[in-house]
Amino acid sequence: MNLHELGAVEIVSGLRARSFSVVELVQALLARINDLDHLHAWVHVDPEAVIVQAHQKQLELDAGSSAPLIGVPTGIKDIFYTAGVPTTACSKVCADFVPEHDATTVARLKAAGGIMFGKTVTTEFAYRDPSPTRNPWNLDHTPGGSSSGSAAAVAAMMCPTAFGTQTRGSVLRPASYNGIVGLKPTFGRVSRFGVVPLSWSFDHVGWMARSVEDVALVLQVMAGPDTNDPTTVYDEVPDYCVAIKNPGPPHVGVLQDYFFENADDDVRAHTQEVIERLACEGARVEHIELPESFKGAMADQLIILAVEAANFHEPLLKQKADLYGPNIRELVETGLGIKAVTYSRALESRVQFMADAERLSKRAQVLLTPSTPTPAPGDLSVTGSAMFQGPWTSTGLPTVTVPSGLSQSGLPLGIQLIAARLEEARLLSAARWCEQVLGTMPAPPL
Repeated sequence: MNLHELGAVEIVSGLRARSFSVVELVQALLARINDLDHLHAWVHVDPEAVIVQAHQKQLELDAGSSAPLIGVPTGIKDIFYTAGVPTTACSKVCADFVPEHDATTVARLKAAGGIMFGKTVTTEFAYRDPSPTRNPWNLDHTPGGSSSGSAAAVAAMMCPTAFGTQTRGSVLRPASYNGIVGLKPTFGRVSRFGVVPLSWSFDHVGWMARSVEDVALVLQVMAGPDTNDPTTVYDEVPDYCVAIKNPGPPHVGVLQDYFFENADDDVRAHTQEVIERLACEGARVEHIELPESFKGAMADQLIILAVEAANFHEPLLKQKADLYGPNIRELVETGLGIKAVTYSRALESRVQFMADAERLSKRAQVLLTPSTPTPAPGDLSVTGSAMFQGPWTSTGLPTVTVPSGLSQSGLPLGIQLIAARLEEARLLSAARWCEQVLGTMPAPPL
């Protein structure tokens, strides 16, 4: 048994069956990280601290712990606060920052028995300045951003799960580029407390794994209100793990026009083949048109993002402008120059788009698009296009990407599924069914 190949659900099951110990598991993963150092997925890993955690979790397991994530090593994107461990946002601006408390999501991970395995590389302040991380499928291609290290680490089997964040496309895009599953829950379903912000209106916490089953398990732990984050919702948390058992063929609403027009030939043909395959297996497929308000949604999102990024970064920029990367600095400076009335109009237009998107999402169990316009670009100076994920981040609707095969060039492709607000149970059920139909993604050729 290769322990590094196990997913979160398999790890919990194997540990409870005493097939291996927590220490054996983390030692195998630490060796994997060491062997794959050239991928530059991690910014901070403390092997001694990880081994200490592993011994503690083994004691808890031996004492009969029923914690849902017991012994599961999880990568943490380096914008999540981790008590006593540097949180730098991969920026010289925050090079010496060590938080005194954990982000709510990190605290919930630990409370559920999980292991804070290390900090994964992010693009600077989770924006577009590319990170040093490499795509394990092809080292000359971007892993995507901003959650680049998390995506590469999970795809290369250095950890079974990893946290990311998405302000436009920063969970689903790198997940798709690296051939894994990425989930962005509904806005407010998961706390953002203790996460370095980029845009208060759009920031979401999400995560990646190699199966729908694993992302559902993590959601079960992370979902729920938090008094430290006033945007979190108090709606009841369903049993997501039960929801994905024995899924039936879903009603799928296919969104073509914008998404097919902006996809390259390879992605377009592949997505059409996937749709036909799903239909042949029993899915009810319906083609649905986008609302008129969709046309201006991305431009509005960029205005709002720039202003809100400027709001957070202005004090730091005044003190440490020379330490900022060019793209994040340009974003902040652009935001500082946008008029209040322009920002207000963008917010007003967004309200209309959110209402239209919510109505759209209720026309099927899930909406379907390609996850990305192209496979991972062969250009390490970019992080790829967020144009297919951005609209759904703007609306706050839950989305997931599921690997669907390989491009003509041998790079991963995926399908993006979107559901109505707080309908993660229906979303993940449909994703699980699609995953079963499409089959297991091969491992990258490391």
